[in-house]
Amino acid sequence: MLAEIHDTAIVHAGARIGKDVSIGPYSIIGEHVEIGDGCSIGSCARIEGRTTFGKNNRVFHGAAIGSIPQDLKYRGADSLVTIGDDNIFREFVTINMATGDGESTVIGDKNLLMAYVHVAHNCIIGDNIILANSVNLAGHVIVEDYTIIGGVVPVHQFVTIGSHSFIGGGSRIAKDIPPFVKVAGNPPRIGGINIVGLRRRGFTNEQLVQIKTAYRYLYRSELNVTQAIEKIKSELPDTPEIRMLIEFIRNSRRGITK
Repeated sequence: MLAEIHDTAIVHAGARIGKDVSIGPYSIIGEHVEIGDGCSIGSCARIEGRTTFGKNNRVFHGAAIGSIPQDLKYRGADSLVTIGDDNIFREFVTINMATGDGESTVIGDKNLLMAYVHVAHNCIIGDNIILANSVNLAGHVIVEDYTIIGGVVPVHQFVTIGSHSFIGGGSRIAKDIPPFVKVAGNPPRIGGINIVGLRRRGFTNEQLVQIKTAYRYLYRSELNVTQAIEKIKSELPDTPEIRMLIEFIRNSRRGITK
């Protein structure tokens, strides 16, 4: 089935539009945009720059995707926004392209970005993530798979948020959030592991016990971070979850939330 484009929409002749795509009233699609099969673009959306959509994405009213970054270092670089499959972008979501030549702001698969979410330049968003209303990601933020961030949360530039974590609404995130934990408050405080989310995703009791033990060494002992990692390595089995946690802490750019 060919694309269904409303008479009032403006679609540049150079844009590449897949099959079964719908584009709503007064939306604008730029010259270098690629929209994959099965995507739905609502009314008054603007998609520009070198933005590429995969399949079956839904863009709601007023979203602005692919605009130039809000970064004073930007000097007209030929950069990108790369979006995977099966994402939902609710009303007035904004996603900026990257700052440098050939760089990309990346959105993975099966994510839900609620109304007024902002994703700044060079962010990398993984898969199966929920960003609630008015989450604001500064430049170069990384959000790993299966993360949930509550409403009205600002995230500082260069922060990494680990897989399977949960951040309560209204928190202000200025340092990295390790995988598997719950965080809330301002300043934010770690409040245990995200046991409900982990169980929903099929983690076994044995895995949960190991993650809890590692959490206690990091946050409920008198060990510093280096000592806690050594204790985790020496006393817990070398499972994918434990390796993920250790590597995350070792690679932390801003230091982990205490």
